[in-house]
Amino acid sequence: MTCNLLQAEGTELHPRTSSPVRPPVEALAREIRLLVLDVDGVMTDGGLYYDASGLVMKRFHVHDGIGIRLAKGVGIEVAVISGMDVPCVVSRLRELGITEYYGGHDNKATILDGIRKRLNLEWKHIAYLGDDWVDMAPMSKVGLPVAVANALPDVKDVARLVLKREGGNGAVRELIDFLLTCQGKRDAMLEAWKHLA
Repeated sequence: MTCNLLQAEGTELHPRTSSPVRPPVEALAREIRLLVLDVDGVMTDGGLYYDASGLVMKRFHVHDGIGIRLAKGVGIEVAVISGMDVPCVVSRLRELGITEYYGGHDNKATILDGIRKRLNLEWKHIAYLGDDWVDMAPMSKVGLPVAVANALPDVKDVARLVLKREGGNGAVRELIDFLLTCQGKRDAMLEAWKHLA
């Protein structure tokens, strides 16, 4: 896997110098220390499933879960900010060891700024994966804004990277693989997993 398999959005060449106006996404990926995820449409397929009692259920992809464990294993912190706050999300994040969870918040940029300050990070150290308008404000602040393949067009316009996978179908893992590859950590981790005893 190479570091440049994904579609970089917004990288344009200056007409006189033929050099990128902004750093390539690979360079941005090397700086990432915090990955922030939306839930609905990113960690899930965006569908809301209700049982007979009105309890909300969501479908998560197992590849994303392993990817999150891989990211945390190399020191990339993972935070989740969601507009909804439902018990099944809390349960899934607990299984994954994610303690930075903020549910029931539409003002995600303010929440993210608080996380950033508390973890003593600069904006360039943060990647944000989103799909809908509620994600645009935090995406406009971070070093690496990323959109899932089925994100709304306005969200893709804000993103520097648009993934090949849709939300809930391994998009989180795709992004984490990209980050690990760009940071030179993926191959060693893959070898270690090949020899798990």
